[in-house]
Amino acid sequence: MNQNPINLAFRFFLELAILASLGIWGWSRQDGWLRFIYSIGIPLIAALLWATFRVPNDPGPAPIAVPGIVRLALELSLFSFSIWALNNLQSTRLTWILGVAVALHYLISYDRILWLIKN
Repeated sequence: MNQNPINLAFRFFLELAILASLGIWGWSRQDGWLRFIYSIGIPLIAALLWATFRVPNDPGPAPIAVPGIVRLALELSLFSFSIWALNNLQSTRLTWILGVAVALHYLISYDRILWLIKN
């Protein structure tokens, strides 16, 4: 189920949701020119972490190889931070939508979760 094209597309949209929620949250934290730095910098850091620390062959080469459990913790941390950011913005409906979508994704991707824990 992990390599199902529909699940991969779903995961991609969840990754975009992380970046969008963190960008909006960063924008709301500051005024003036600092809001541009926050709204671009926070999602950029999240994207760099997501793309850099990877498990080898998941699905390609890893710039910095980490154990599967570390990757899983990173993913869950970024998803949790973005869900928290939406909640902090008092966007209850979006918080629930993203939270349920992330939970659904991990339920569907149970084979990948088991693989990450074993590696």
